[in-house]
Amino acid sequence: MKKLMTALVAGTALSASMVPAQAMDEITIAYFLEWPLPMMEAKASGAYDEALGMKVNWVSFDTGTAMSAAMASGDVQIAVSQGIPPFVVAASSGQDLQVVDVAVTYSENDNCVVSSGLEIDKTNASELAGKKVAIPLGTAAHYGFLRQMDHFGVEISSLEVVDMAPPEGAVALAQGAIDFACGYGGGLTRMKDYGNVLLTGAEKEDLGILVFDVTSTPSAFAAQNPDVVATFLKVTAEANARWTSGEGGEEMLAVLAKESGLDLEAARDAISTMGFPSLEEQLSAKWMDGGIQSFMKGVADVFVNSGSIGASQPSYETNVNIETMRIANEG
Repeated sequence: MKKLMTALVAGTALSASMVPAQAMDEITIAYFLEWPLPMMEAKASGAYDEALGMKVNWVSFDTGTAMSAAMASGDVQIAVSQGIPPFVVAASSGQDLQVVDVAVTYSENDNCVVSSGLEIDKTNASELAGKKVAIPLGTAAHYGFLRQMDHFGVEISSLEVVDMAPPEGAVALAQGAIDFACGYGGGLTRMKDYGNVLLTGAEKEDLGILVFDVTSTPSAFAAQNPDVVATFLKVTAEANARWTSGEGGEEMLAVLAKESGLDLEAARDAISTMGFPSLEEQLSAKWMDGGIQSFMKGVADVFVNSGSIGASQPSYETNVNIETMRIANEG
């Protein structure tokens, strides 16, 4: 597994140099399909282009590790809904990234699913030893997998681990090519058609397995373009508020479904498990003012202890940029 993780972060240690804001006429944003975030409405309406005063290019990805690589190459300036684990993997390898926002919380929308034919649940999860599992390595699903296996006393070394994005993991589970799979979004939804989760979202939270994604960007880009990042966060926050207040309703949900490539009911099911903290909430000690930094160190240490990465950073304080959020909140 460690060799696979090393391959994922190879070449991501150096951030590309960024063009100053005044020379920019377009920006590229990374996002996930099958992930109906409220910001998708602003994407569809062109609200980001209007507020930023430039063309916004949107590129979809399957994993947060791929987002890290795209930011390292300079192909992407901002990544929306990157999982904390892939962020931590990249930062631990030396890539200079910063968290600028909590994009979404979703304990029920990231999990491991065991093939129904095995008849294994939380009461006999130790029987997973020796089984074959598909995981998108370096992601939130990977972190949750490690924590759950530790909780159930299943040695990682006893498992055959295959690196697969959630959609491919769902197909492999359906075909019986693997015994269980871990993932999120639409991939997780399809996995559940062929098996059962080991723990509910609430049960995972009770174990301290938090699941949330962040908006991230290369540190150099944030330093050179603080107003661009702050404006992006402000538009996102306005879309989140429109959804959480109920103002958007069915009309907004229909747009989110279309933009994320889901049918209406699938989008409804997915977003019902999501939370969107306001800027004010994120500025608290629970999130940007200490909480995320501590959580990232904990995630890194779990990966180190499992042998997934070689070492963690002494601290992840510099990997959180609270200033651009303060600008967005005051603007």
